[in-house]
Formats: sequence, C-alpha cells, structure tokens
Amino acid sequence: MSARIDPLAGHPAPAARLVDVPRLITAYYTERPDPAVSTQRVAFGTSGHRGTSFEVSFNEDHVLAITQAICSYRKQHGIDGPLFIGFDTHALSAPAFATALEVLAGNGVEVMSAAGDEYTPTPAVSHAILAYNRGRTSGLADGIVITPSHNPPDSGGFKYNPPNGGPADTQITAWMEAQANGLLQSALGGVVRVGFAQARRAATTHSHDYLNTYVEDLASVIDMDVIRGSHVRMGVDPLGGAGVHYWARIAERYHLDLSVVNDAVDPTFRFMSLDWDGKIRMDPSSPYAMQRLIGMKDTYDIAFACDTDHDRHGIVTASGGLLPPNHYLSVAIDYLFRNRPSWKPAAGVGKTIVSSALIDRVTARLKRRLYEVPVGFKWFVEGLLSGDLGFGGEESAGASFNRIDGSAWSTDKDGITPSLLAAEMTARLGRDPGDAYRTLALELGEPFADRIEARATPDQKKKLSKLDRSQIRGTELAGERIEQVLNAAPGNNAPIGGIKVCAKSGWFAARPSGTEDIYKIYGESFRDEAHLRAILSEAQIIVDASIS
Repeated sequence: MSARIDPLAGHPAPAARLVDVPRLITAYYTERPDPAVSTQRVAFGTSGHRGTSFEVSFNEDHVLAITQAICSYRKQHGIDGPLFIGFDTHALSAPAFATALEVLAGNGVEVMSAAGDEYTPTPAVSHAILAYNRGRTSGLADGIVITPSHNPPDSGGFKYNPPNGGPADTQITAWMEAQANGLLQSALGGVVRVGFAQARRAATTHSHDYLNTYVEDLASVIDMDVIRGSHVRMGVDPLGGAGVHYWARIAERYHLDLSVVNDAVDPTFRFMSLDWDGKIRMDPSSPYAMQRLIGMKDTYDIAFACDTDHDRHGIVTASGGLLPPNHYLSVAIDYLFRNRPSWKPAAGVGKTIVSSALIDRVTARLKRRLYEVPVGFKWFVEGLLSGDLGFGGEESAGASFNRIDGSAWSTDKDGITPSLLAAEMTARLGRDPGDAYRTLALELGEPFADRIEARATPDQKKKLSKLDRSQIRGTELAGERIEQVLNAAPGNNAPIGGIKVCAKSGWFAARPSGTEDIYKIYGESFRDEAHLRAILSEAQIIVDASIS
C-alpha cells in the first residue's frame, strides 16, 4: 500500500465533492444500525465514537444509546453535578445535540448548554468542567462534546469527558461502549427520552455562557499584555469551526491586532481546499487544507488556524510558512519552560510515542522529565490536572498546557491557547516560532520527518495494532543497528497499538488510525532526507507484509 496524492489536493473542492447535507441528516434519522454488523456498532476510538450516517455508523440510535450509557455511568458513579455539553459545526452535530438533550432531560440530568445555541469548542467544555469542579469534592460536573474533530463534513462524533475534564480513559469508554451496544441489541429498550421541546423547557436544562467565560480567563494562561504591547499583527482562520465567534471577542476583550480572515460557517465546508486524498478535512496541520492561510503568510506577523472543534492548531509564520506540528511543539515546550517560573520545578513534558525525538532533546536540555505515552490525549489528563505535567502534546497538532501559575487550564486539547502562545512568543522574543525553530535545530539537530497514510480495512487495522517484536525480522533500520523495538510506551508501559522501531539516528512507528479507515507510518531521521526515505520504505514493507 502507499498513499497517493489526489490531483486536486490543495485546490478548491468541486461541487461534486461536497456533501449532500439534506441526505446526510435524513440518513441520521431514518437509517437503523444493525448491531450484528461490526461497523455499525458503537466503537470508541482514541477520541469518542465517530462515523457517518451514510454508512450507518453515526445515527440517532447510536446517540440515544451512548447518551443513555452516560446517564447510567453517572448514576453508578455518583456524578450528580451539571453536565456541560457542546457541539461543533459539522452537519450531524446539531441533530446529535438535540437527540442527546432528549435523553439527558428524560434522565433528569442538569444540563449546561451554550447560550443561543452557540457552537462550543472542546477546550471551552473542558475549561468549564474544571472551573466548576475546582474546590469541590462532591456534586462534580462532567461533559459531552459532539464533534468528529477535523474529519470530513459527512462525519459525526460523540465523546465523554468525566469530572477530570479530559477525554475519558479506556476503562470508562469500554464500559460505555458495551452498555450502548447492549441497548442497540435490545432495540433501545431502557433508553429514557422526552420530546425535544419538552427537553428545552425542562427545569434541568440551563444556559451557560461558554464564550465569555473562556475568553475572560485567557489572561491566566497567555500573557496578553505582552501581545497587546508589541502590536503583533495576527490573522486567524477558524476553518468554519466551533470557535468562529470566539476570535473577534478575544480581539475586542484584549485589544489585539487580530483579524479573522474567514468567519463563514457552512456544513459543506466548501471554502476549504482539498486534503491530500481529495477529501475535505479541516486539518490545520495539513499544507493542502491550509492553502488559503499559507497564501496570507506575508500579511501578518503570525497567523494560525484551528480545526472544527478547536482542539488542534496550525501555525503559519512569515519566516517559514506552515510549521510542521512537531517543530512548533518543540519550540513551544522550550519557550514555556523558560517563561513560566511559577510552574512546579518537577513539572514534566508529555509527548506521544509518534512525536518528534527533538522533543526528547529539548526536554533533556531543560532538565525536565519526559513522559512518553501512546497516542491519545487521555494519557496526559491526570498529569495536567495535578501540575505534574506542564505540557502535553501530540504530533497531530493537539496540545494543552497549564496556566501561568501552574494550575490546570484545560485537560483536553486546546487549539486556541497554542495559537495565542505563538503570538506571545513572537512578541516577547522579537521573532516568530519559525525562526525560533531554526535556532533550536542548529543547537540540537535537525529532524527530517514525514508520515505516510494509506487505506486500511478494519481487519487490516486490527492486525497492525497487534504487531510485535517477533515480526521485525531484520537487525538494521536504514543501515543502522536496531536499538529498540517498542510495543508499549516508556512513560506508562501502556500498549501503543502498533510498533516503534528505533536506531541511533532515526526511528519509525506504525499504527492504525483510531478515527479513520487508514493506517499511519511515522518516520524521523536526524541525518538527511535520503535516510528518512530509506526508513519509511523499509517500514512500509514491514507493515504491508504484516497486514496482507
């Protein structure tokens, strides 16, 4: 297998590739999943349950079953505070919100939804949960975020955040998945719901001002004074996502020179350029999807974008265009730990197994502890909450870090604060993160990295997730002795759902996507581009042989 770049990648989407929104929503309400078909069951990946109504993998029955499972979990575990709920701008998100509210109201759950049905970013929900629970030991809040993240316009997603504010761990999601599938098998027997109008009027349904609450608190995590004082010119593209109305309020509240380059909300996302595979995907780390903002790089001192639920960031610099996520994570870590003196002296750096080894080198130079975990932000939640981690980041451009005083800000990914941090760095350092990265690479070594994505069936993905040392028959990787083969993460010894092979000056990792029917091979070399290509070529031979 190999990933083939679509000839229209980076170009505007032709009408034929736009989703048919009326058909999509009709399918959400009319198609009924068959629990005997594996692809139509509830399945929690790295970030909740995702699918599309066209393939009967995200339909009203799924949302009814998952929401009832959440209600049962809350009751079983004594979680009786309010439930904060938000949804993004995908076409299936508002219908799923209506369905969920019917069940939550039917079960007597106190619900906090956005005033005026404002779209709500993932970090605003996490922030609200943490703010409510601070200082409490009972009556704790939790949350639901309805989003498939950056996935294509025909996608739907549904995830649960427990009282720690972050993504639910595998123990919780496994229980909910089993409960929800049991409800599907029983034709939804046991689901308690009321009509939508009744749910709206219920005494348990409340309005919450996520937008202003989040915006007002931003100065506790970002140095807004230094940004304002430097008159840094900023541009932001919300990519039609849930934070579309947040940015103007941020600019107004903190008197920033910040322009929103596109404030359109359109469920077809027709304003996006096509991603590598010819699909519309609101991925701020993709040079194909980010063509519009990249074209504006000389207009601003710093520019940034976020995905549809605003839990991922993309940083565009005047000096170097779109920064690869690993480059920005490295400079952000280096900057934060030098400019947050109130953080715990022992606060560590969290990274995923497929993030750059440059982060390892930065962390070692800072004399901080490295916490390397499998893919999935859930592994950083407790560390961020306690302050034992100052920063947690994923190579897919997801990150969160603590407040200036070292306390927790958001234990879920936040695309807004890393974006504003790029402006803070530019203001304080007098150079943008692209320049800062070049200095870092000169000091610690320049990594050459790439990621291959290719189609994979559910069965092939399962095979890849079980790959282990015994299937790596060679002793060398691209001409260097293999020093380490990992199928568990060094930080917490949790299975990585794939494999990582390391040599002296390079490595590769292979794993199935938790959200799409693709597999991913990540590779990195600290030598040169040719060495990287050799690593990826050998890695793909190993992967293809293992799943054929």
